[in-house]
Amino acid sequence: MNKAVRTISLLMFICIFGCSIVFQPTNVEAFSNQIIQQGATGDDVVELQARLQYIGFYHGTIDGVYGWGTYWAVRKFQEQFGLTIDGLVGSEMKAILKKNTNYDYKWVHKQFYEGRKFTYYGATPKELQTGPKGSRSPQKEPAKRSQQGKAPTPWKQPTTGKTPTQGGTPTPGPVKTPPTTPVPAEEPVKGEKKQEKADIHEAINVPAGFSQNDIRMMAQAVYGEARGEPYIGQVAVAAVILNRVKSPSFPNTPSGVIFEPRAFTAVADGQIWLDPDETARRAVLDAINGQDPSGNALYYFNPSTATSGWIWSRPQVRKIGKHIFCK
Repeated sequence: MNKAVRTISLLMFICIFGCSIVFQPTNVEAFSNQIIQQGATGDDVVELQARLQYIGFYHGTIDGVYGWGTYWAVRKFQEQFGLTIDGLVGSEMKAILKKNTNYDYKWVHKQFYEGRKFTYYGATPKELQTGPKGSRSPQKEPAKRSQQGKAPTPWKQPTTGKTPTQGGTPTPGPVKTPPTTPVPAEEPVKGEKKQEKADIHEAINVPAGFSQNDIRMMAQAVYGEARGEPYIGQVAVAAVILNRVKSPSFPNTPSGVIFEPRAFTAVADGQIWLDPDETARRAVLDAINGQDPSGNALYYFNPSTATSGWIWSRPQVRKIGKHIFCK
């Protein structure tokens, strides 16, 4: 009898031990020791995006590029877990991520390098998350890809027929009414060759980290400053607002940037309170998702209406529609 009991116990031990091996989570890879910050690329960013998506903080494409979508997902995670909210992924945040998520390195990288459109949510079976091979369209400039992963679409000229007001620079005096004569969609700054069109991809979803009020306020600013401009010009205006949020020289929220004294003409003349159209909102979402046709500019102005001599001293990047963008 004792021999039978020992035999049964041994078989149960083998069964339990074998199952523990079979069902061991495939959390085999871990972050490197580097601090991950905005602008980073590579395996660490792939793992960061996958782990954040695993528990629902990141909703964009796992593309290995630390862009705006990833940045705001990191900040939201840091806020929820009581960490310093700075967008920097150090050892403490990595430890919390590894404790609260699983990461199947081989599976994620297989989908990534086969060009599949896929997600990595923890509660969803993997077979339901993977699209056909090659379904994630390759982009020409990975660092500027939309976090939503949509393919490029043609730029559309808004049909409002309205012209933009001067904005994006200090405005010490009254601003003249801009002319209504149409101008080409994009022109080079004087003395430069004509720029190639920027690689704009239209976004659909609102990335984590921005409230609906942020989106609405930025759309109002874009509409008040740049309605009637080519679509790429509206994205560029939105990008300038975000570049200022990121810069230590300006307020760190969209509303703070927009309502900084004498910063935007649309605030000074009341056009900030006009109801924005869907084009302005799409332009804001595209900018949030990493599109920046302004070339990292912090200012822009309309040369035919600018009243500030200071703005002409700024290094000019490019001209889009009626606006010159500069740093």
